[in-house]
Amino acid sequence: MHPILAFRGRLGPYLAAWIPLAGLLAGLLRIGGVTWLHAAVLAVPLAVVYAFMCLAAWYPCRSAPLANASFARVVGTQAAAAALSALLWLFLADTWLVFLEQFPPFATIGEHFPRLVAVLLAVGVVLYVLAAALHYLLIGFEAERRAERTRLELEVLAREAELRALRAQIDPHFLFNALNAINSLIATDPPAARAMCLELGEFLRESLRVGGAATISLADEVRLAERYLGIERVRFGTRLRVERDVDAAAGACAVPALILQPLVENAVRHGVARLVDGGAVRIVARCAGGNLHLTVENPVCTAAPETRGIGLGLANVRKRLAATYGPHGSFAAGAEGGTFRASLTLPASSPDP
Repeated sequence: MHPILAFRGRLGPYLAAWIPLAGLLAGLLRIGGVTWLHAAVLAVPLAVVYAFMCLAAWYPCRSAPLANASFARVVGTQAAAAALSALLWLFLADTWLVFLEQFPPFATIGEHFPRLVAVLLAVGVVLYVLAAALHYLLIGFEAERRAERTRLELEVLAREAELRALRAQIDPHFLFNALNAINSLIATDPPAARAMCLELGEFLRESLRVGGAATISLADEVRLAERYLGIERVRFGTRLRVERDVDAAAGACAVPALILQPLVENAVRHGVARLVDGGAVRIVARCAGGNLHLTVENPVCTAAPETRGIGLGLANVRKRLAATYGPHGSFAAGAEGGTFRASLTLPASSPDP
C-alpha cells in the first residue's frame, strides 16, 4: 500500500507542504524575467500537478530499497526517475504555456519559456529527490511498524505457548502425587483407595470444566483446591484440616486457573504429611491497593531435616505469574517459625467471561 494514499490523514499535510514550494517556484520564475502574475499562474498549477506526479516516487523507491539494493542501483534508479519526471513536468509546463497564450493577459508568456527551461528542469529534479527521500522515510517507518507489530505478535504467541506448557505440567504433576497416594492405600485401606478414586474423578471433571478459561474467579479456584484437599482427607483423616479466610471482594477477583493447585499439594506433601498430628492448610485472600494478595499456609516440622522435592509446583506458579502479569505479579515462599507460607500478589481484575 502507498504510504501516503493508504492513510487518510497523510495526503492533506503532504499537499500542504507544497504550498511554500509553489511560492518558491513562483519566485524563481519571477527572477527568470516573468511578472508576478505570470509566475503565480504558471507556478501554482505546475506545483499541484507535480505534487501528484511525485507520489509515483513510491514505485522506484520500492524497486530499489535502501536496505537491500546496492548504492549504484539506488542512485541509477532514482536518477532515471528524476530525469523522466522533470522532463514530463517540463512538457506539461510547455503545454500549459501554450494554453495560457490563448488569453490576452498572457499572450507574451511563451516568450520567456526558453529562459525558464533550465529553472524548471533543476526544480523538477530537486523536488523529485525530496519526494523520493520522503517516500524512503515513510517506507522505513512502515517497515519499522510492521517489524514492531510482528515482534509483539511473536511475544504474545511465545507467552501463550509458555502458559500452555506450564498449565500442561499441572495435571501430570498432580496425578503423579494422587496416584502415589492411591497406591499407598490399596494394600492398607482398599475402601479408602476406592473412595479416593471417586473423589479424584470428580476433581478432574471439575478441573476440566474450568480449565479451558485463562482465568477464573478466586472463589471457584478455592472450591477446586478444597475438593483436592477433600481427596487427601480420605488418606489423612482428621490429621488434615482446611481453613479458609477469603473476603467477598477477593473471591470475585480473577486468578489463573489452577494456580492454587501446586500450592495446596505442596502444603500437604511437604507439610501436613510429615507431622504426626497433621495440621491445617490455611487459604487467606485480601484485596488492597488494587491488588489481590493470596496466601497459602501450612505447618512444617522444624525438628526434622529439610527434604525438598523437585520443586516443580512452586516453580510453575512463579513462571505462570511472570508470564501472565510480568512485573505486576509476584510470588514468594518460605518457612518461618514452624509455618510455611506461599504468597502471591497479582492485579485485582474480573475473570474471563
